[in-house]
Amino acid sequence: MDNIIEIKNATYSYTDEGISHIALNNISLNIKKGSFTVILGHNGSGKSTLAKLLNGLNTPTSGDIIVDGMNTRDEEKELEIKRKVGLVFQNPDNQLIASIVEEDVAFGPENLGLEPEKIRECVDEALKSVGMYEFRKSTPHKLSGGQKQRIAIAGIIAMSPDVLVLDEPTAMLDPKGRAEIISTLHYLNKEKNITVVLITHYMEEAENADRVIVMNDGEIINDGKPEDIFQNVKQLKEVGLDVPQTTELLYALKQKGFKVNTKALSIEDTAKEIAKALK
Repeated sequence: MDNIIEIKNATYSYTDEGISHIALNNISLNIKKGSFTVILGHNGSGKSTLAKLLNGLNTPTSGDIIVDGMNTRDEEKELEIKRKVGLVFQNPDNQLIASIVEEDVAFGPENLGLEPEKIRECVDEALKSVGMYEFRKSTPHKLSGGQKQRIAIAGIIAMSPDVLVLDEPTAMLDPKGRAEIISTLHYLNKEKNITVVLITHYMEEAENADRVIVMNDGEIINDGKPEDIFQNVKQLKEVGLDVPQTTELLYALKQKGFKVNTKALSIEDTAKEIAKALK
């Protein structure tokens, strides 16, 4: 699997009221094409800063971000990079601009200068891919939070990105809306082969990822498969993060002397581990 994004010794600093702050400190990592990567971290860990660097919204103070061979520092490649890497933010209301759903989704393709027939095709396909085609004539602001966020994602999908970067897209949603978004992202990843980089602090959203990266104070402190990352219960709690409830339960049982595999993540696998331990 080839790398679609390469981050090479990237540092990002900014000045606030005369004081210099380092938001990212010498980060290096690669994102493989077609992968589903989750980046975890508490507020101020640098994960949102990283999201903005991935599509060139910001450029690193030092180091480089390479998107499909293009350096985000190259101003001539700016539009092409933003087409390759779509960025979805926390609040969908900030990304919805039209009064009709299909007009909102059409905004991006129109700006790309596509023909009307092609725009229609892109809009319909994008809405179908996020399960919102039947709402194409609706008013966005009358929809639920989860539906609005799916429309915001459709607006990015309509521009045919290779990578979808989402910065806390479920933070303002109820559990049902959160589940809708995560299900949609896994569908887009598996069925449409879109590379997904999901930034979140909800542990459950990381359970089915290919890879989990944990950030703290602008640095990567862990990187691996979900079942391996969640073994580090003490480390995660020390940096203000939790672990999935299933991991928490198995970890507590192991501390009590029960022989359980704490790598089980799903409810079904956890139940099997408990049943085995109680035999």
